[in-house]
Amino acid sequence: MIECVNLYKTYVNGDVETPVLKDISFKIEAGEFVAIMGPSGSGKSTLMHILGALDTPTAGSYILDGKDVSKLSDDELADIRKNKIGFVFQSFNLLSRATVLRNVALPLVYAGVERAERERRAIEALTAAGLPEDRFSHLSNQLSGGQMQRVAIARALVNNPSIILADEPTGNLDTKTGDIVLETFQQLNKKGGHTVILITHEPYVAEHAERIIHIQDGMIVSDKKNFKRIETHHYKA
Repeated sequence: MIECVNLYKTYVNGDVETPVLKDISFKIEAGEFVAIMGPSGSGKSTLMHILGALDTPTAGSYILDGKDVSKLSDDELADIRKNKIGFVFQSFNLLSRATVLRNVALPLVYAGVERAERERRAIEALTAAGLPEDRFSHLSNQLSGGQMQRVAIARALVNNPSIILADEPTGNLDTKTGDIVLETFQQLNKKGGHTVILITHEPYVAEHAERIIHIQDGMIVSDKKNFKRIETHHYKA
């Protein structure tokens, strides 16, 4: 599904060049749960932006479903972001005065989906993300942090993307609530068949994935199967 081949990314500001990614190569198969782990400044966020079609490499290729994303137009990149990738961020990015259902259905409004179908798909996504039904009509600012992150996950799911890209999704949560969210990703991967790519600087968070790619100073320093995967299935929302 995903293949990065000799990726480089250099930012240029006037005469100053700052290399961020250096010769990054790896493959991610459909249905994998992969953590990309590294400290602040390692280049993992830049790599996430490339994988999410939010940025393009300076050199090398990013192949998604057989297409070289590096060579696509802005409109084609927008289509990939809309149809293939669901984004989950640390800060939730919810509309505080909108209901849970409206927050999740919002991408479908922009896609021109009719109201009844929007509501059906939003309910389906919220159910898959594990949010209790009695929270669906609440405003997002009436929810706990863990519940808000589940709403954000549901919003990422509503267009039925094949890839879920999560950037530090437990960064604003306590450990117990973070485990609930990580369990949600595990269930989406196992039962829903979604490819999950988790960006994190926390080893404990990365240990929930099946495979860990460790990046440091813009280079991959290890890429291993995680045989000590943490399974979280004992907490309730």
